[in-house]
Amino acid sequence: MTNHWVDIKNADLVLIMGGNAAEAHICGFKWVQEAKEGRKARLVVVDPRFTRSAAVSDYYAPIRAGSDIAFLSGLIHYLLEHDKIQHEYVKAHTNAPFLIDPAFGFENGLFTGYNAEKRNYDKASWRYQMGEDGFARVDPTLQDPNCVFQLMKKHFSRYNADVVSSITGTPKDAFLKVCEMVAECSASDRTMTILYALGWTQHSVGSQNIRTMAMIQLLLGNMGMAGGGINALRGHANVQGITDMCLFGDSLPGYMHSPTEDEATLDAFLTKRTPRMLRPGQMNYWSNYSKFFVSLMKAFYGPNATADNNFGYDWLPKMDGAYDVLALFERMHQGRMNGFVCQGFNPLASVSNKAKVSSALSKLKYLVVMDPLATDTSEFWKDYGELNKVDPTQIQTEVFRLPAALFAEHEGSFTNSGRVIQWHWKAADGPGETREDTAIMGELFTRLRTLYATEGGANPEPILKLHWPYRIPSHPSSQELAREISGYAISDLADASGTVTVKAGEQVAGFGVLRNDGSTACGNWLYSGMWSQAGNLTARRDNSDPSGLGQTLNWGYAWPANRRILYNRASCDASGKPWDPARTVIKWNGKAWGGNDVPDMRPNAAPEEGVGAFIMTGEGVARLFAPGMVEGPFPEHYEPFETPLGKNPMHPEQPAVTSNPAARVYKGDMEVFGKADEFPYVATTYRLAEHFHFWTKTSKINAILQPEHFIEISEELAGEKGIRKGDVVKVTSNRGYIKAVAVVTKRIPVLTVDGRKLHTVGIPIHFGFKGETKPGYITNTLTPVVGDANCQTPEYKAFLVNIEKA
Repeated sequence: MTNHWVDIKNADLVLIMGGNAAEAHICGFKWVQEAKEGRKARLVVVDPRFTRSAAVSDYYAPIRAGSDIAFLSGLIHYLLEHDKIQHEYVKAHTNAPFLIDPAFGFENGLFTGYNAEKRNYDKASWRYQMGEDGFARVDPTLQDPNCVFQLMKKHFSRYNADVVSSITGTPKDAFLKVCEMVAECSASDRTMTILYALGWTQHSVGSQNIRTMAMIQLLLGNMGMAGGGINALRGHANVQGITDMCLFGDSLPGYMHSPTEDEATLDAFLTKRTPRMLRPGQMNYWSNYSKFFVSLMKAFYGPNATADNNFGYDWLPKMDGAYDVLALFERMHQGRMNGFVCQGFNPLASVSNKAKVSSALSKLKYLVVMDPLATDTSEFWKDYGELNKVDPTQIQTEVFRLPAALFAEHEGSFTNSGRVIQWHWKAADGPGETREDTAIMGELFTRLRTLYATEGGANPEPILKLHWPYRIPSHPSSQELAREISGYAISDLADASGTVTVKAGEQVAGFGVLRNDGSTACGNWLYSGMWSQAGNLTARRDNSDPSGLGQTLNWGYAWPANRRILYNRASCDASGKPWDPARTVIKWNGKAWGGNDVPDMRPNAAPEEGVGAFIMTGEGVARLFAPGMVEGPFPEHYEPFETPLGKNPMHPEQPAVTSNPAARVYKGDMEVFGKADEFPYVATTYRLAEHFHFWTKTSKINAILQPEHFIEISEELAGEKGIRKGDVVKVTSNRGYIKAVAVVTKRIPVLTVDGRKLHTVGIPIHFGFKGETKPGYITNTLTPVVGDANCQTPEYKAFLVNIEKA
């Protein structure tokens, strides 16, 4: 979330698209209700199903699953065509004036530089024109045909209301009604907030879904504003925290990159990862990359990391390819992985194509499951008949279960969707032989280190040199870990005058203190300052709010720097005056930035210095043109990899761009994509209020509330297939089938897409063969193995199935 949960109450319009907050985020949805009651805000829901969010909305518009970019691109077209944009904001805070290389172009669904064989782009033409002063050239008038603004107008001119309605199935009048309501928020005293969740991310164009909406918010002038922003609703209490700590192979804590094989030295790594400034006077967080990274190495390796050994850089593994979840299971499926430690994760149920996941797990030498529960994954090797048909005698994998404590059985911190880190205290001891995750990991590490020390082994340094300073090595405390993550001084730190500001061993106040000379250690620069010399700031519970905007700065600690609304400099014009004084976030008082939040820039950076509001970019402005995206600097509608249309309506004669041309597809997965002639219906997965992913099927009360897997279909489709409510139905994709009870409902509209009728099948995800609910099939038996081209999130939300009475 660029903003936070409570800030939703400040919106004049709430758009829920790619999510279902009333059902999946029940507590947080109260702030939508507060906006409706307190500001008379309107709630608009765009979704393939008439959800519980839609049931309390002011306006609902249906949409075909997998066509969000067409809808949002049409919205951009409408805003530009009707001049419903915040011109001063766009000029000051976006790259609309920046000039792009004249060689850049777009034709037949492809941007310049495409390599069909490699399914990727050479982005040489996706760059700014550079001036003699070494900075990017701009046209403040926005008239140059090569400026971002003119290129954007040309790109989106094709998405008129008729085209959008034909692709999405959204009735034209409903689409235009949404456009009208959104357009009203281009006024400086009105803001819209957008709430999304996995309904946007779980597509092969997921990142572009979100970026397209970000472009809309920039055109409206809503980023950085109270009641504005792009707000991702996380499904777990600590999904944000897991993401921030980057507990997967491709990244390091704080969204820093894991080194690759071509980054053999620390200098090569830092040179590649540290951005150049594209505007004079601009400041950028990532210009401090070396400080964040070296401080991380000091947290990892302590006194063993020195300037002489590049702070232990050689001890980090260098990636030889992708290590996202789909890549991991592809390696496993190919027999290129010996073991897998599965911590708080149920991949048999939660990763695409259950048959492939099961086959991959069967090729391991060992599988370690750390979980409080007996998950489906922990028993993937058991024959449960149709629900999990395997032959245990043919599975070589040795499975170890390490029972872990639940979240309430140990203390630590959660980071919620709004980036607020909050300490929680232990409620009870875990039962039986359960242990806290820190105890399990601590015990494993200390035993492995002892084995390496006594018996030797390949590459021992990363284990033997690891810094492990905890009071009880086999069980580090949450407090010790939090202090290490927040950061501390290794030697005395002095300011420019030579005055010592932080003594050795003391906590640092924030990431601005971190250094690249080995004098500071920090486990995650984003979290730096959460445990300061004043103590554990995440444990604060002061909810006073002098602003009235929900800016409770003394409740917990928000990253970065306790800032509650990101890019809040953009809430003001070029002179530092708030666009909407009634909702002031920050403002320039003549000497410094002050107000109701921590400024998202240097506090004394005077407006005349020209420091941009978006200090995570080298331009200092937000990107309407984003060359970092894999499939194109502008969004474009591409069909899901299993499309009911068999073509891309934007480019019907170009089969190479039917689906995302830059998405990675492994051999064997492309061959099992289904076709519409055999699988004519669009399926989409979703979550229920009564269940929490795959956990609550082990809880008796939840099992009573929602006892059995079901399939949701429209009354019209049920009539065509001879299905009545309560019938058992069989749903089949090109990867397998599941059976469940039919729920025949008015909640799923029948759409007209590309001139023909299209049906949607809704499938909840929560069920499986383990737990207190009635044993059921795993929904991801059906889903395809393909991910978003940028971050590889699997495409769970739009695929093809057939359905029949069982």
